[in-house]
Amino acid sequence: IEAFWQRRDPTPDTVENEFKEEHYRRIAYANEHFAAGIPGWKSDRGRIYIVYGPADEIESHPSGGTYERPMEEGGGSTSTYPFEDWRYRYIEGIGQEVIIEFVDDCMCGNYEMTMDRSKKDALLYTPNGGLTLYEQMGMASKANRFTHGGLERLGSGPFNNDLQTKQFDRLEQFYKLQKPPAVKFKDLEEVVSHKISVNLMPFDVRADFVRVTGDTVLVPVTIQIKNRDVTFVNKDGVQRGTVNIFGRVTTLAGRIAQTFEDTVQVDEPAELLPKVIENSNVYWKALPLRAGRYRFDIVVKDVNGDRKGSWSKGIVVPEYNDDKLSASSLIVADQMEPVAAKNVGTGNFVIGTMKVRPRVPSSDGKPVVFKRNQKMNFWMQVYNLGVDDKTHKSSATVEYDVVNAATNKPVVHTVESTEQMGNVGDQVTLQKSLSAANLDPGVYRIQIKVNDKVSKQTVDPSATFAVE
Repeated sequence: IEAFWQRRDPTPDTVENEFKEEHYRRIAYANEHFAAGIPGWKSDRGRIYIVYGPADEIESHPSGGTYERPMEEGGGSTSTYPFEDWRYRYIEGIGQEVIIEFVDDCMCGNYEMTMDRSKKDALLYTPNGGLTLYEQMGMASKANRFTHGGLERLGSGPFNNDLQTKQFDRLEQFYKLQKPPAVKFKDLEEVVSHKISVNLMPFDVRADFVRVTGDTVLVPVTIQIKNRDVTFVNKDGVQRGTVNIFGRVTTLAGRIAQTFEDTVQVDEPAELLPKVIENSNVYWKALPLRAGRYRFDIVVKDVNGDRKGSWSKGIVVPEYNDDKLSASSLIVADQMEPVAAKNVGTGNFVIGTMKVRPRVPSSDGKPVVFKRNQKMNFWMQVYNLGVDDKTHKSSATVEYDVVNAATNKPVVHTVESTEQMGNVGDQVTLQKSLSAANLDPGVYRIQIKVNDKVSKQTVDPSATFAVE
């Protein structure tokens, strides 16, 4: 039900759903003004009011009585049941100057929508009563109303000789007023149905999870774009590439939880561009979210080359319970350093007191790659460590294992304890650096195992990387 309303919200970025509020306002109005033994929303007038809103003009005859017919209905005078004509200047999908007639032929307040304009004529079955202009002049017989067939039983008049041709227009209008609304954006419907993508711009995305409060999780999103996929243009001797980035995070119900957009510029000296063309640039955005399932949609555009790329994926933001040992994402970074006190918690790649720039694995499933002259950094937080009642301190061991993925043998093994880390409470930040020169070329897996001696719980996240 929530998804039904969210799809119709004209302003999904706001808390109020104007469509829903207007819909229930119309129902309340219909129940108040159009009830007649049945709720107003069930009546014909109520349904039309709820679907199409208030009419631009209403011709109301609440008591019926003497009525001078327009020439389109044959002219002359008659006596009618209570009826109303609602005029809409325009209804999308139906047309302009839409006139809807409602007749209360039971005199009970229940107005029914009708195709036959003669339904309101109270003297329709009375001989020589309520004659049209031609019938009064002897140029037509009232009996002809019931013998010529068709949808309406209107008598002949000066301007209604084409009744037989117009009856299909009235039938079509009657049908359209009751059919479901048409799809508004046919062109977008085709794109969604066929998912045609041309000249895509490739990029990679990584999402991590770091607990902020009991019910809020920080989700750093890292986008990696290779220089060779960006079009550079020369500006005053400097090669400049420009990329526009737009991202949206939505719930399963379609409600927008977060949006972000930014422009990223890459400047390289013209003579150095061939040397750095295989390098990559990263964009980082931290999004606070509550635990739950979300859909991430990210679109990037190469401004100079007019290419676009899109990435969509469902992501589950974990819930960090207070009574369960848990950990943030294990981030493999190529840069990890403390930030100045004034920059704590702010700036690109800053998590707490550290600047941690993640390496982003490629979309083809290959692990992140480090050269042998680079330093590898590993960052992780552990939450809900047990605290001893006597010492009021936590007690846990942390094992770092780097395992060769080909042989499944550990090549690096170190153990630390919380006692060595100083005054540690129920949360600890683990930071470890390792020189790639100490490892032979190949694929490795790092596993960090935290054993909480107080609560007797363990966590052991792992990550894969390669050394060349």
